[in-house]
Amino acid sequence: MTTAVERGAASPVSGISPVRPAAPRSAAGEGRRSPWQRVLFVVALVGAAVIFMLPFVWLVSASLRPREYVFAPGFLPVPFAPENYAEAWRAVPLVTWFFNSVVVGVAAAAAATLSSAWVAFGFAYFRFPGRNLLFGLVLATMMLPFAVTMIPTYLIWSDLGLTDTQVPLWAGNLFGSAFYIFLLRQFLLALPREYFEAARVDGASYPQLFWKMAFPLIRPALLVAFVFEFKASWTDLLKPLIYLRNEQLYTLPRGLKVVLDRFGYGGEQQWEIVLAGSVLATVPMIILFFLAQRHFVEGIATTGRKG
Repeated sequence: MTTAVERGAASPVSGISPVRPAAPRSAAGEGRRSPWQRVLFVVALVGAAVIFMLPFVWLVSASLRPREYVFAPGFLPVPFAPENYAEAWRAVPLVTWFFNSVVVGVAAAAAATLSSAWVAFGFAYFRFPGRNLLFGLVLATMMLPFAVTMIPTYLIWSDLGLTDTQVPLWAGNLFGSAFYIFLLRQFLLALPREYFEAARVDGASYPQLFWKMAFPLIRPALLVAFVFEFKASWTDLLKPLIYLRNEQLYTLPRGLKVVLDRFGYGGEQQWEIVLAGSVLATVPMIILFFLAQRHFVEGIATTGRKG
């Protein structure tokens, strides 16, 4: 038996035609482009890629030419001189500098990633008065240029007796980075809070919430922070210039400065060695990006979904 309300809802009102739901539009139809649009899109991407790749292509080509042809026009290494790399390998201790850069880069990236993740978890999970104000103060530190804190930081490391060591190149990252704290906090806010509350009911401690639940779920964002900081440490020249005096402790950027001074401006004008050393310092970062590309793009795409 149907009620009056059900019969009234089922039968159309006279004089008013029933409203039919609009047919859903095909997502494939909305995203379909004409052939000319696809061609223009691909051409634009290829053109941008070529523009960004030209400096590196020239660098590789010039590093494979004899000394008198280094600055010759064109992008082909003619004449071909691969022995430039062997000469650069013999002229300076590239192996030692490469090893130092790897050690310092891994230590700096790991310190910044783990410390920033722990702070970001605190800002994302805990609710306390003044949380937003404190988080704003953390972000405000990004507006301080390195030149402002350079001298006080040097005096601290000097008083600790750690100048002319590699410790100042990475130990400062143990206090976290405002940028990585922001990035990881946005990722953590996208996680369902119910997971953590259920774990708390089951007796999990706060460190267990972080290491056993949050840490595995934010691995893409952690990888983004790690790659960012590793790249920043790998290309950093200013800190090694300030703290390092022993050539055996030099990182690759500091070592390339020695190569430039010795074989470039004011030196022997052996630019093929300078360029070969530059290529050897650049290739590892390209390999790292390609190895971590899938996780890197995933971490960037899924960060910041919730504010």
